[in-house]
Amino acid sequence: MSSWVTRRTFLQTGAAALGGALLPASSASAQSGPRITTTDLGGATLLQGAGCNVVAIPGPDPKERRQGVPEDQGALMIDGGLAANADALLASVKSATRSSRIHTLINTHWHPEQVGANEAVGRSGGVIFAHEKTKICLSNTVYSVTFKGRRLPLPDAARPTRTVRGDGSVELAGQQIDYGYMPAAHTDGDLYVRFPALNLLVLGGVVSAEEWPLLDYRNGAWLGGRVRALEHLADIVQPDTRVVPASGRVMTGTEIVRHRDMYQKLFTTMIGYLNMGLGPEDAVQRNPLKEYQSEFGDPSTFTYGALRSMMIAYVPD
Repeated sequence: MSSWVTRRTFLQTGAAALGGALLPASSASAQSGPRITTTDLGGATLLQGAGCNVVAIPGPDPKERRQGVPEDQGALMIDGGLAANADALLASVKSATRSSRIHTLINTHWHPEQVGANEAVGRSGGVIFAHEKTKICLSNTVYSVTFKGRRLPLPDAARPTRTVRGDGSVELAGQQIDYGYMPAAHTDGDLYVRFPALNLLVLGGVVSAEEWPLLDYRNGAWLGGRVRALEHLADIVQPDTRVVPASGRVMTGTEIVRHRDMYQKLFTTMIGYLNMGLGPEDAVQRNPLKEYQSEFGDPSTFTYGALRSMMIAYVPD
C-alpha cells in the first residue's frame, strides 16, 4: 500500500487506448457546430470534441426495468464540455445512448470545460452530481490558473443538486458506480468515477496521456495532492483498466502506475529544491521534467505551478 502525502509530512523516497473504432456522431452534423466523435467502450460511449472527454451510459436495459417504471429512465453523463457546445453534445449523447433525456450528469470538477451542459440538464429536470466544493465554486465568482479573468456564478439550474464529501457507491443507469474524492489533485473538488463491471475509470483533469494537467493552486490544488491521488488510483486499477482523462486519448491502468512513479519522483526533486531555497523560476530553469518533454510537451508552466503549489501548501512541523 502506497504511503499518502500530507501537508505536514513529505515523501521520503523518491499504452495504447482501448475501445472501438472512432466514428462521427450523427448528431453533430451542423456545419457551425463542433465535430463530436464517438468511441464504443463496451457498455459506455466516449464522446470527444465538445471541450472535454465525455462518457455516456444508457439507462437500464428494457428487460430489467420494473413494472411501473417509465420506459426511458434516461442516460448517465460524466462531464459536459463547454457551454457553447452543449446542444450538439447532448444530442450526440442521446443518439449514442438511444435515450430521450439525461437522468444524471456527473461533474468530475468545476472547470468550464466540464460543466457546459449543466444548465441544459438541470433545466430539463436532470440530476447534477458533484463534490460539494464543486458546487461552491459554481455558486461563486472564481479565478483560476487554468483560465484568464474571472468566472461568474452559474445559474441556479446549472448548479449541482446532489453533492458528496468523500467516497461512496451508487447505482446509476443500471451500473454499480464507485466514486472517490481526490483532495487537491487538480482543483479542490475532484472526483473519480469507477465502473467495476466495465473495468472503466473516469478521472477528469487529474491525469493526461498527452499534456501536463495544471495544478489549480489558486483553488486548493498542490503537487502533494496529485501524488496522493495517483498513489490511490494505482492501487485500484488493473493493468488493462480503461482510464478516461479530461482530454486526449484513453489510457490504461499500467500508465496510471507509471504516472504515479513520475510524479513521486518529481515531488522528491521539488523537496530538494525547497531545501536549497529555490523558487518556481529556478525550477523551470532546471527543468526536472525534461526527459518527458517530447511525450507531454513543454513542462515549464506545470513545473512553475508545481513548486508554487508546494510553497503555498507547506506548513512547517
